[in-house]
Amino acid sequence: MNASVPIKHTQAESDLLDRFDSAKGALAGSVAVAALREAALGQIRDRGLPHRRVEEYKYSDLRAFLKSAAPLAAAADAATAKALLEGQDSYGDLDRFRIVVANGTFLADLSNTDALASEGVTLTALNDALAGEGGAQLLASPKTGLSDGVVALNTAFVQGGVVITVKAGAEVSKPVELVQVATSTGAQVTRNKITLGEGAKLRLLETFAGDTGEGELNTVLDCELGDKAALATTRLVIGAADAPRLFTTIATLGAETEFKSLGFIAGPRFTRNQQFVNFTGENSEAKIYGVTMAGGEALADQTLIVDHAVPHCNSREFFKTVLDGRARGVYQGRINVAPHAQKTDGEMMTQALLLSEDAEMANKPELEIFADDVLCAHGATSGQIDEDLLFYLRARGIPEDEAKTLLVLAFLSEAIEEYGEDDVTEGLEARVRDWLAGH
Repeated sequence: MNASVPIKHTQAESDLLDRFDSAKGALAGSVAVAALREAALGQIRDRGLPHRRVEEYKYSDLRAFLKSAAPLAAAADAATAKALLEGQDSYGDLDRFRIVVANGTFLADLSNTDALASEGVTLTALNDALAGEGGAQLLASPKTGLSDGVVALNTAFVQGGVVITVKAGAEVSKPVELVQVATSTGAQVTRNKITLGEGAKLRLLETFAGDTGEGELNTVLDCELGDKAALATTRLVIGAADAPRLFTTIATLGAETEFKSLGFIAGPRFTRNQQFVNFTGENSEAKIYGVTMAGGEALADQTLIVDHAVPHCNSREFFKTVLDGRARGVYQGRINVAPHAQKTDGEMMTQALLLSEDAEMANKPELEIFADDVLCAHGATSGQIDEDLLFYLRARGIPEDEAKTLLVLAFLSEAIEEYGEDDVTEGLEARVRDWLAGH
């Protein structure tokens, strides 16, 4: 009989175990939820934080990066959240609804609750749902996310979030901004659930405000699309941050659905944006985009797993990365096609632009196909600014720095514009210019 050998915990792992012992009494949830939390922490206790010997984390070793783990953030301060929101202009004058979560607490008074209700949207604090019957289902993950260390960390420590339910047939007239605010330093661990009824349509903008200090930000967006529903999500991760920024999207697609997402990263020292997309109904489509900018010593990881478990579904993945200084970029994408998922059409492309000789890009696109009547392809490129194009612009009187900015903006805008959400394009391109101004 073989007994498992206990691992030697790092300081951060020991801090996390201590954090759970001190916080678990205050964490919300039913008895079943508490059991899920314990099981998730057991995964961290037995395996440790994700590290380079875990294939999915080969290029983004969280265990090596995280030297210690701060306590969970204190209870939300509504006044501080309101002040931070007044300075939040990620999308300028874009007309939108807003949902506010601060330190894991859903703040209904700062959210457009009534206006959204008239659009067919119901908002519920996650903690209230976790305490009720069936609350444990909100922390369950599909098979592609079950063993993931970042999701396990989220499950163990989730402080709260919001449950967004869009009734069947409702089409929300304006984008909905889900802004998560840190009103104090400390780890912020949230989970937000979106459920779209049959034929419902929603555009969601995820933004973040405030400073978690030495505490990690770990947030999961769990999306469930009913038949013929449509969801577009834009995740905007900008600004300097020394602590890890960990983002997960879990999308479960019914029949004849349309799912689009864009992960936009610019600034933090360690960012992982991972997506698990699961086709469960036929004749559905997923379009997944990524825009990454990293400089200095930053690491930015875009990871994606798409499970084609049913026939007649299409997926498109298109990612763009720009790196400067000694930054490292990571793209890991895998399309899985089950044996009976005939007529699958999947295509994946990742392209990187290196602005310095010390920048590094790791591209790992993969196909795992067990069906024979499919169209699947992947590709990856890495290179520098085209000197011929740069010369062409300079020969027409454009200064070198401005010419480089134009070329980089054109490179990244290809993904932004293909994403196709015209009313957010201007805001995203403005964030590109902001980053380029500092690099």
